[in-house]
Amino acid sequence: MRDQQIRAALDQHMAASDANDFETEHRIYHEDAVLEYPQSGERIRSRLNIQITRSIQPNKKRFTVQRIIGGGDLWITEFILSYDGKPSYSVSIMEFRGDEVARETQYFAGPFQVSPARAQYGTDGHAILARGLANHTGGLRQSSGDSIQQREGHLRFTD
Repeated sequence: MRDQQIRAALDQHMAASDANDFETEHRIYHEDAVLEYPQSGERIRSRLNIQITRSIQPNKKRFTVQRIIGGGDLWITEFILSYDGKPSYSVSIMEFRGDEVARETQYFAGPFQVSPARAQYGTDGHAILARGLANHTGGLRQSSGDSIQQREGHLRFTD
């Protein structure tokens, strides 16, 4: 039962993040939570400081969850965080203490071009992403030729 409760809290957290609802977004954190951004070296301590740093961000943010996996005290969310329409592929690793996040580590990466050596073996994910972001109005939308399937509470993109 606890995993279902945490999953529901994560869904609420991500929806609130996308809606810029800072109060709801930060309810998931323990009062003394720690947020780390290894790429910049930042370590932010306390739910209040985490909320402040996110609320003063001047860019328009959108969150598109790709999938959430986990169980027990460890949960991972893969999502696309767009700042002013520019996507950043993101991974959040959340460690829970009880029903609240005690530690979160977030990693970010920008898009890059497909290697010509691999091009014939994959699909054009950037084209799929661009169509999906263009249709983004607060939720995931289906793009022509692509489908979004939901299975066991996880979203999967297929073409």
